[in-house]
Amino acid sequence: MPDFLVRAAAGASTKSANKRAADKAANASPELPVAPALPTPPAPRAPHPRKSGPPAPPPERFQQAPTEASAPAAEFKDPHADREALRYAEPIASREAILQLLDACDGPQTAEEIAEQLNLSDRIDALGKRLAAMVREAQLVQNRRGGYAPVQQTSLIAGVVIANPEGFGFLKPDEGGDDLFLPPYEMRKVMHGDRALANVTGIDRRGRREGAIARVLERRMSRMLGRFFYEHGVAYVDPDDKRVQRNVQIAPDGIGEAREGQLVVCELIAPPDARRPAIGKIIAVLGDKLTPSLVVEMAIHGHELPHEFPQEVLDEAAAVPLVVEPQMIGGRVDLRQMPLVTIDGEDAKDFDDAVYCEPNVDGFRLVVAIADVSNYVRPGTPLDDEAQKRATSVYFPGFVVPMLPETLSNGICSLMPKVDRMCFVCDMQFGRDGEVTGSRFYEAVMNSHARLTYNQVWKAVGEDDADTKAFIGPLLPQVQRLHQLYNVLSKARTQRGAIEFETSEVRFVLDNTGEVTQAGMLVRNDAHKLIEECMIAANVEAARYLLSMHVPAPYRVHERPPESKYEDLLEFLKEFQLSLPAWSKVRPG
Repeated sequence: MPDFLVRAAAGASTKSANKRAADKAANASPELPVAPALPTPPAPRAPHPRKSGPPAPPPERFQQAPTEASAPAAEFKDPHADREALRYAEPIASREAILQLLDACDGPQTAEEIAEQLNLSDRIDALGKRLAAMVREAQLVQNRRGGYAPVQQTSLIAGVVIANPEGFGFLKPDEGGDDLFLPPYEMRKVMHGDRALANVTGIDRRGRREGAIARVLERRMSRMLGRFFYEHGVAYVDPDDKRVQRNVQIAPDGIGEAREGQLVVCELIAPPDARRPAIGKIIAVLGDKLTPSLVVEMAIHGHELPHEFPQEVLDEAAAVPLVVEPQMIGGRVDLRQMPLVTIDGEDAKDFDDAVYCEPNVDGFRLVVAIADVSNYVRPGTPLDDEAQKRATSVYFPGFVVPMLPETLSNGICSLMPKVDRMCFVCDMQFGRDGEVTGSRFYEAVMNSHARLTYNQVWKAVGEDDADTKAFIGPLLPQVQRLHQLYNVLSKARTQRGAIEFETSEVRFVLDNTGEVTQAGMLVRNDAHKLIEECMIAANVEAARYLLSMHVPAPYRVHERPPESKYEDLLEFLKEFQLSLPAWSKVRPG
């Protein structure tokens, strides 16, 4: 056991008794043996070059004070101190260090005891927030006396509640494995989506593990959509989501302007328990009958989509210039004379990417430019925080809930035609076989030469439509070169054995009131696939660059197969005179 854990365990066991007795015991106890110190963690990888800067020095606050009950104190080396120093200006103990400490203790430890053992008594508030987060995420449990212990030291199972409209439910364990059956009387304590800790109480007659809710870690549902009713002096909302198994009782002062039978949105102000339902108040009245706009509102409220921007976000967006001023360009590469074009659907409102292709002696040059949103949305700002909260724009028929205010998403961050825009570029060189021979990334300023649609491009290059070709005019050779490159890339993908994922998409046509007047399958043509191929190529090059720079990032690839199974496959293929590269050389492609 590492040195700091030996001493921490000794300190923890004495603190669990009466303090006076503990002090006396500490003074009288023999010297403890000292285990080797933890190895120094490796230096962190260099950050992305665009966000480079010297790493913060590792914290020096983790010094173990010498005690009479232990050998002379060595420096406490948090195994993840460097990582914490990079993330926080005033780092505290990592989650891993806290778990190691508590694993070595005889019983639960209070925040004050943990802080004292880690020499963090002056950072007790920050430590308390970290401990609370670890409880929410089911890494720790906290008893009624305020003591913390790792969940693994208990028989409790952490997971997410999945409700069934029939009244029962299940706990889906965070660690995987079979779900835990929750009978109806246990489901009265929780709601669908809650994170909870549960005990296994036995096996039901169908052979399933049955459980009881021990504690709710996090209430996921804060708002609810349903119909308002008032019966026998009791006001309640009948939830639209049938996985919510009990009505929500509305407090007398929370009815507002709602009338019986209306669709409403209620906010939960008290969770349910075994004896009473959840209590709520009505915060919005949607109406009496369903209309297209009401259906959209129901979806927004039902899924709790953030749809109103805080004032500080709107203020920050309003301060962003509406046009690119000359002084803003700085050292960016000037691509304004390059005939970049956007190719999107007819109903697209924002334009995120533009493309350009030219042949050369070695094959083709492809330029993919994307709107440089990061030029306007800076880390740590209200705009950035709100964008992270929303994660994506949400599209409804004829309506969108944007990730950013529309002055940005449909304005300065949209590659509209004939206006200057900031962009970030992946500039690639392809051989005649469709393989990338080189690529580079840079910031640029561009001016889209045309806003084209998939159908226009397909009519020009696939159907040889004279009117469309005349409409595209001097940009027609550029569109034809893009299609030529697409054919080369498509052939290369086929030769690599890439899997084609063809999905069906339904397109709805709405009238002025939002009612659906027509529906049909969206037919994909080469123009859709052309843009798709360009984006895949740029993303692959971005992934290669991040890997080469050792930047952690999510990759949409499969892991290599297990080596033993791969060797079995090689042996099988030998019978057919077929071969594959060695397992160590298998890479996504």
